[in-house]
Amino acid sequence: MPIRPENRWLYPIDWPQISDRVRFGRARGRCERCARPHKRRVAHLGDGRWWDADARCWRSDTGRRIKGQRFVLARIRTTYVVLACAHLDHDPGNSTPGNLAALCQRCHMLHDAEEHRWQRWWNAYRIRAWRDLFESPQEVRLRANLSR
Repeated sequence: MPIRPENRWLYPIDWPQISDRVRFGRARGRCERCARPHKRRVAHLGDGRWWDADARCWRSDTGRRIKGQRFVLARIRTTYVVLACAHLDHDPGNSTPGNLAALCQRCHMLHDAEEHRWQRWWNAYRIRAWRDLFESPQEVRLRANLSR
């Protein structure tokens, strides 16, 4: 996922090189959680299980082989996998190798889910607080009644 321009200053100057070293040097172009390959289209079942075409087997959401799975691949959804370098502690300023992981979209979203929930709450809280500072309760009530 591209870095938003307003957050660019949080990252180190050599972020592209650090990210490449983690994604392709250490992880060898595969997700470090589920082992999905970078820039490949993979078949998946939506619950984390996916088809590893190289090994010709189904894998779980942790990258382990699953035995006994029989599916018609033409009827299964596919997704294009792109690796991203994720900060495990959600701090873009902490770019130590132990704090970074190469994750596919699915694993990255699962890892960041709690942070995203908190950010949505915080944004809603700030908007409510801003209204409390600059709008009178009568104006808010009048606007709410007019919109009905």
